Amino acid sequence: MKPYIICHMMESIDGRIACDMVDKISGDEYYTALESLNCPTTVEGKVTLQIHVTGFEPYVPQDTTPVGHEEYHVATQADGYCISVDSAGTLRWTADNCGTDKPRLCLVSERASREYLNHLRSLGLSYIATGKEHVNLRRAVELLNEHFGVERIAVVGGGAINGGFLAAGLLDEVSVMIAPGIDGRLGQPALFDGMTDRDGYLPVRLKYQTSQVLDNGVIWLRYLPAER
Repeated sequence: MKPYIICHMMESIDGRIACDMVDKISGDEYYTALESLNCPTTVEGKVTLQIHVTGFEPYVPQDTTPVGHEEYHVATQADGYCISVDSAGTLRWTADNCGTDKPRLCLVSERASREYLNHLRSLGLSYIATGKEHVNLRRAVELLNEHFGVERIAVVGGGAINGGFLAAGLLDEVSVMIAPGIDGRLGQPALFDGMTDRDGYLPVRLKYQTSQVLDNGVIWLRYLPAER
């Protein structure tokens, strides 16, 4: 059984999601809306965490022997988690940067090193290792439900991890807030990135559910996958 999964994001009207930009054209509506979605567990991608939390210097193991099989470790049982997706196991977590208001849980693939998983254990972090080369998201969310009790998840960026959950067919809902401003810069991340048009898969059609216009002009749109 998998949790109910919502992608919840704030973007400019040209579809860009860089935090340094959207913070200038919106207020705290994003976080208020996120709280109302009742998703105590959130998921962020590697690049987002490198930018805002760990920095870009990677963890480099002395022993690169991969874990080589599916494995999970429950360091803390909680009502919600802050989840990172990091297939290779290179985010440099330390005692100084791994703390949040909710326990940290790391998703890695089976090619992550045993040394890295031991490092996570030493910091008191939970983890799931699944998927040979990349995190098997479908299997990961099943394990999150079965062993960690996760029932609702908000995927909160960046574009690549949003696209990964979409391509895996795991999104039950898309919640997007459009702030009244334009980014316009080349090379900025979009709401969903990194997908390919394979066998007519794209575009992904959605079914409109609700919309709200907030006091400062932010528009909140909610959609379901069209096949639901």
